[in-house]
Amino acid sequence: MAASVGLIPAVAQAAPATPGAAGPHGVSAPDVDLNKVAASNFTTVKSPAERTVHTPSAAKGDGKAGATAQAEGSAAAEPTVGLAAKGTSARGISLDLAVVSDPGTALSVNVAWGDGTSVTFGANGPTNSTETHSYAEIGSYTIKVTLSDGSGVRGTNELAVVTPGSDFTPYAPTRLLDTRDGTGAPKGKVAPYATARVKISGNGSIPAGVTAVVLNVTATNTTSGGHVTAFPEGSERPTTSNVNFSAGQTVPNLVIVPVNKNGYVDLYNGGWEPVDLIADITGYFTRTSSSGYTALNPSRFVDTREGLGAPKSQVAGQGTIGVQMTGKGGIPYGATAVALNVTVTNPREDGHLTVYPSGGAAPTTSNLNFRGGQTVANSVIVPVGSDGSIKIRNGAWKGTDVIVDVVGYYSTDGQGAYLPFLPERILDTRDPADWPYGQLEGQGYIYMPLSSSRPQNTAYVLNTTVTNTRGDGYLTVSPDPNSLSAYDNDWATWPTPPNSSNLNWKRGETVPNLVQAGTGYNGIVDFWNRGWDNIDLVVDIFGVYQTN
Repeated sequence: MAASVGLIPAVAQAAPATPGAAGPHGVSAPDVDLNKVAASNFTTVKSPAERTVHTPSAAKGDGKAGATAQAEGSAAAEPTVGLAAKGTSARGISLDLAVVSDPGTALSVNVAWGDGTSVTFGANGPTNSTETHSYAEIGSYTIKVTLSDGSGVRGTNELAVVTPGSDFTPYAPTRLLDTRDGTGAPKGKVAPYATARVKISGNGSIPAGVTAVVLNVTATNTTSGGHVTAFPEGSERPTTSNVNFSAGQTVPNLVIVPVNKNGYVDLYNGGWEPVDLIADITGYFTRTSSSGYTALNPSRFVDTREGLGAPKSQVAGQGTIGVQMTGKGGIPYGATAVALNVTVTNPREDGHLTVYPSGGAAPTTSNLNFRGGQTVANSVIVPVGSDGSIKIRNGAWKGTDVIVDVVGYYSTDGQGAYLPFLPERILDTRDPADWPYGQLEGQGYIYMPLSSSRPQNTAYVLNTTVTNTRGDGYLTVSPDPNSLSAYDNDWATWPTPPNSSNLNWKRGETVPNLVQAGTGYNGIVDFWNRGWDNIDLVVDIFGVYQTN
């Protein structure tokens, strides 16, 4: 695994607080193998020594530019340099240089990184060196290496590199797939254990070169239990899941999924009966500078039950409320999109909710679906309008309460570039081989040290799923104020969970939701069971936001 990713192979569960208790008690957990991170992002590119270009004035042979070997009748060969570069982080590059010259030949080696900065070192005879660099902006760069001595330039070699990380571009909510009416795929349900192919790059105004896409994926017209897995077309299907459903349910979930080089993703129906699938896009990632992510401590912006951020009343059927996002709660003016967790509660009938930027009509997409009386949440990444606000429309004919929690934002000044992982399961409390401590107790939490590289790793993209629920409740995911050493040395204090939620459940339900989990100052993320009864918790990891 690349060291810069910094995932610490330790997980712990905190027992509920008791009077006089010293604090949480950490326990060891299995190692997390994310070696596939390097394989999926950090490829090596090379420019061999034979590509070294020599100037006519420096060549010692026949004077022709491009001579790279010892010229006929000359006493010495021209120096050469071979280059090999690979990514080390979202903006980081490691460059291996192999300088070949006659013993005793003193050279100055200048590495120009292609962004206006450079580094110089000396080489006396054959020399191998590794230089590292972090770019201020993601994108494509040409590295130029120049070999010089007292007589001038002796040779140059160049290598084109692309930073591994990607920036986010908001996209007006648009439906790319609906198997019910043939949008984006043949009309008809997706067969069991089959996939629906979704075109991303080149679809509408989505450009080529998309590295990952933000989709709201909905399973509907379900006749049995099952799950949906999103993954780049042509790659091995992971064992993780993005959407879980039961017979008769309509279930959405936000996914951030890598896109293959041809511009497609696959949605796999893991159920044993056919199912209709819907996919709505709200943004995409490319390796060109755009908007970076900034994580925030989860905070509540809207709660119509108490008049927070909106009138104290339910959102009327077919009604819309506006929510100012920028200029408050740590979100700056100029933010291009916001990352939210939106919850519907006390709905008076079945319906759906649509979240969209202000300044235009409501799109035909949806962000979450609900039944009468249900409390249900879903992650939302949505562009903000030119006035810095969003709108929320209740698609039901009767009223519902709406809650909005903010977890982060995207802006042109944001430094968090996205690195997708091949999905990996990092916690499953049902598996005694990896987690011997049983279910997560009511009002308890699990703390997960995710990063030793804070502030480099500022947030992780996770999918959290609760199952085998013994009662009603909700899950809260938030940064931990304690350090890892505090847990290791048993002086950690009991954290206070924020007044926010990431997913809600009823007894017996299996509920997933995407979480963009900020790592705070200590690189540790807490998963709180805010119900009074035990649950099983499953956590899958999909990517990381890095600042360098």
